[in-house]
Amino acid sequence: MRKHKNGVHALLRLTVILFGTFLLAFTYYHINYQNHLTEGGFVGLSLLGKYVLGISPSITILVLDIPVLLIAMFYKGKTFVCHTFISVGAFTLFYGLMERYSGFVINLQDNLPLAALLSGILTGLGAGMVLRGGGASGGDDILSLLISEWKGIKVGTVFIIMDVVVLALSLFYMPLKETMYTVMAVVVAGYVITFTTSLGRPKLVKVPKLQKKLGQAQDVH
Repeated sequence: MRKHKNGVHALLRLTVILFGTFLLAFTYYHINYQNHLTEGGFVGLSLLGKYVLGISPSITILVLDIPVLLIAMFYKGKTFVCHTFISVGAFTLFYGLMERYSGFVINLQDNLPLAALLSGILTGLGAGMVLRGGGASGGDDILSLLISEWKGIKVGTVFIIMDVVVLALSLFYMPLKETMYTVMAVVVAGYVITFTTSLGRPKLVKVPKLQKKLGQAQDVH
């Protein structure tokens, strides 16, 4: 009976992760890319590669994520990394299929505020679902989660800070108008992520487990 309950719980977590990942891939391709909005974090860097070098984000994401996943193996454990690998692999598959086969177009270039709002809500919800499922949707999510646990800062706040850095780089190739609307999307996503991950959970403490692990690692040296 206990094994059955654990199996159902694991299947539910996997379903949440896959749905969140699908939501991210759908939003990044059909809203951000199709309406010339960029994005923060590693996805923003991958979109930068798409706009400037023509490299598919499905490839760039893997190149950026793998080193961070190896770091997460040490601090977050194998289960977390396994869930993240599933999310990253699913994102690569979902985005690649949409990029190649999807004929669905969401043209909101005449209404960029709406595009930014939808992007923020959907990406925030998708990333939050993956985190609630026990994984991360990418390397930047992992870094944000680690920093959040280490410093006791809301994970959505860390997302916003990291994304703004990437968006500053976007000014080299993106018009100011699109960049500012992307900032709007990032801020909305940050709040949605915080809401999704904290709903029904106690507030983040200021002395997290990660901090203890870091201290132990320093003592060894």
